[in-house]
Amino acid sequence: MTTESTLDGDSLPRWYVIQCKGGESFRASEHLDNQGYDVFHPVLEVQKRRRGKLTWVAEPLFPHYLFIRLDRMESNWRPIRSTRGVLRLVSFGQEPVAVQDALVETLRDRVAGDASRDRANVYYRQGDMVEITEGPFRALKAIFETQKGEERAIVLLNLLQQTQRLELPIDALRKGQS
Repeated sequence: MTTESTLDGDSLPRWYVIQCKGGESFRASEHLDNQGYDVFHPVLEVQKRRRGKLTWVAEPLFPHYLFIRLDRMESNWRPIRSTRGVLRLVSFGQEPVAVQDALVETLRDRVAGDASRDRANVYYRQGDMVEITEGPFRALKAIFETQKGEERAIVLLNLLQQTQRLELPIDALRKGQS
């Protein structure tokens, strides 16, 4: 019985996982990239509330971790552990753990697909159930119809057995249960 690393794995580049210091995955990724390493740091754009407004923020898909492609024989592994932001290579015992290429490719496709979507429709999509959090309709459920500009939304609210279209501040909404 042979393992993947004893035959094919030693001669081919593989993906490995790097654990980063708290909040420094962006720094580690940048410094490793500047050193010429092939680095994949999966990041998603998410909406967060900052000072009462929704803003777009890049957040790591896996906080404190990133992927690096290395060849067991050819790559220079020494500078990695002293790179700013890097804590260590994820290992079992003294052996760094390789990640399947298919997993990394799936993650790359997924992140690329999320990035290509229209930002206005990422936080809420047409047909999403939302709850109104402010104003006279507070605590009522509605259906998200569309976003109007960056700060307004049109929702459908069922009042007195009829559907009404309301324009509200987008930050007066939150995702509701279907």
